[in-house]
Amino acid sequence: MQGNSEEGRRPSSALRASSPCERGEGEDIAIIGGGIIGICAAVHLAEAGRGVTIFDRTGICEETSSGNAAAFAFSDVLPLAHKGMIRQLPKWLADPLGPLAIPPAYLPKLLPWLIRFWRAGAAKHYEASLAAQAGMMKLAEAEWMGLLDRSGTRPMLREDGSLELYESEAEFRASLSGWSARERFGIGFRHVEGEEMAALQPGLAPRFVKGTFVPSWKTVADPKLLGKAVWAYAEKLGARFVHARVERIEAGTNGATIMLADGTARKAKRLVIAAGAWSHLLAKDLGDRIPLETERGYNTTLPVSAFDVKRQLIFSGHGFVITRLETGLRVGGAVELGGIERPPNFQRSKAMLEKAKRFLPGLDPSGGREWMGFRPSLPDSLPVISRARAPNVFYAFGHGHLGLTQAAATGRLIRDLVLGQTPPLDLTPFRPQRF
Repeated sequence: MQGNSEEGRRPSSALRASSPCERGEGEDIAIIGGGIIGICAAVHLAEAGRGVTIFDRTGICEETSSGNAAAFAFSDVLPLAHKGMIRQLPKWLADPLGPLAIPPAYLPKLLPWLIRFWRAGAAKHYEASLAAQAGMMKLAEAEWMGLLDRSGTRPMLREDGSLELYESEAEFRASLSGWSARERFGIGFRHVEGEEMAALQPGLAPRFVKGTFVPSWKTVADPKLLGKAVWAYAEKLGARFVHARVERIEAGTNGATIMLADGTARKAKRLVIAAGAWSHLLAKDLGDRIPLETERGYNTTLPVSAFDVKRQLIFSGHGFVITRLETGLRVGGAVELGGIERPPNFQRSKAMLEKAKRFLPGLDPSGGREWMGFRPSLPDSLPVISRARAPNVFYAFGHGHLGLTQAAATGRLIRDLVLGQTPPLDLTPFRPQRF
């Protein structure tokens, strides 16, 4: 496979010292977005000896990538449209604080996306979507394990598995087709109940009749701390950060121009757009219309002492998880399709916390910090990883709730695209033109 040697990954000091930016010629490679996707793209390009500069309005790993549920969800290969969401949609929408909410005033704007989402759930798309997601996950796991080792962040990895919980036999049986699909791609799991389930997580409410344990599921000590630690490694390789808000972009045959909010402009020979939920607005500047929407995710992070959670607990019927972090106990998830401009509705965080109290009767709900983040989502649950319509511009966005999971794979794929190397995956399912 091209570009996978140590020589290709690790730059020499001479390469870093002679970057075009330092010679006053503009950036070699600019990345818009300092979240985990942009960080991982920067790392892979810096390891290949390229000059890389990230532009972000707040900082490195300070927005959506800072507050996620901390999972490396490599076994989560089922696209949302195939997880029974279409079937559950009417029931969930009837509950404004349930697993999925749409503010009524936002529904007209969201309708075209919802139609595409409904079409993506058609049986004829199932196998192709599943195979694309499974291939992406296999690459993601391999790339993350390598990157954790190279960046010295492996101690931040937790390999305790996950426990998905069901409140009825009917709910359990409804999950079986999804587990069968995972089994076809070599994902290990076992269904548990009774004493075995209680041993995996003591203190569960008796309402849970069965569970599914996935031993290969992984989490990290804290997603924000991991992102900043991986960025520190990128900085050692010569990557740089510019604190600036990007207003718009232009592109031509000789590269791209980034217009900043302060009125200045920066040139780049190549540009990567990894701006999460705002990426489609920049793509529009280049003539690419991509149906990106925003899954607004909520959580509450409690003190570490709130409950002794042994591994990530998944309450799929309620759309949230509980994760033990180094920095606290995070109760969060759910989906609010409400765009990027509406203020947060923290009643959603409170509703999940109330459920968590019922599910873990010994949970101490005091002292929590509420948070909301914007997950950039496309109707078929696959990201856009591709060249743009404009030359020398590349897209890396739309990962939904799988941004942390797929970041290292995306970084590897972007490196291959930027350097003109053969990627290890067929990127056809990730092209923006698929819409």
